[in-house]
Amino acid sequence: MLSYVIKRLLLMIPTLIGITVITFVIIRLAPGDPIALKAQASLDALGSDQAQVEIIEQTRKLYGLDKPLYVQYGKWIGQIVTLDFGMSYRDHRPVIDKIGDALPITLTLNIISILLIYLISVPIGALCALRPRTFFDRISALGLFVLYSLPSFWVAMMLIIYFAGGDYMNLFPIVGFESDNASILPWYDWIGNVAWHLVLPVTCLTYGGFAFLSRFSRASVLEVIRKDYIRTARAKGLSEWKVVVHHAMRNALIPLMTITSTLLPALLGGSVIIEQIFSIPGMGRLGFESVLTRDYPVIMAIAFISAFLTLLSILITDILYAVVDPRITFEEKG
Repeated sequence: MLSYVIKRLLLMIPTLIGITVITFVIIRLAPGDPIALKAQASLDALGSDQAQVEIIEQTRKLYGLDKPLYVQYGKWIGQIVTLDFGMSYRDHRPVIDKIGDALPITLTLNIISILLIYLISVPIGALCALRPRTFFDRISALGLFVLYSLPSFWVAMMLIIYFAGGDYMNLFPIVGFESDNASILPWYDWIGNVAWHLVLPVTCLTYGGFAFLSRFSRASVLEVIRKDYIRTARAKGLSEWKVVVHHAMRNALIPLMTITSTLLPALLGGSVIIEQIFSIPGMGRLGFESVLTRDYPVIMAIAFISAFLTLLSILITDILYAVVDPRITFEEKG
């Protein structure tokens, strides 16, 4: 297993290079000049076209955008080796600092959402598989697919109107990750304040995943409980709880683990719309604003981190296959 992991980690290097090359070329081909956007306010105050051109050229030289693309990419790769993502074009802050501020917020928001989705969807899917075509199976499928069909931005607006200072109740805050001056509160009050701010965003991120994952887990469990070894376990007189938990669920988890390979990258980009609506300063909002302002260093940093997490999550999923089912091995046979 150790040799397999080392090989996979080494293969991640050329894969990441290929992904960054494609991303680098695509963002350079996109219309819009980051220097012109950044200097627009000062350029409007200048009456001379020659002065405007000189300012743009000087700013372009300052950020190294006057050099050929391959030189710019080579410089960026050299910085990545030392985890230096450069300086933001927008506010000239280090990109690593901006990501350091936004990443914990997005991780908190999405980890809570994913845990809730799995803790609710998998048991519902297992219960539906154990009682197929019953009233519970049909009504749960109907309710979950109704939730799945609701757009997240519409649900967010409805929650704001009805529960956050709209025309009805004013129960939850709708802006930010925490209240002003929340950092001076005791740790338990601070946790409560953050949790109160996350009720509506987590609700919007959670409900949509119920339908897909619950029906997927239902299909997995339903396929497993029809196997011969499940009938043998029941014939031995084992309780239904032991049959389902110790025999059926362990094998039913293998298809569910395939979905986990998308979880880590989803932690970064899965909440763009919700972070915009609720003004949460996370990675989704940072990436969206960076695209609008053509902030190349931030875009490349987010793309690199997303690609790395995607490859890492696939590797972790492969390892978990062997943990759940000892029959799966990645060692070469003699």
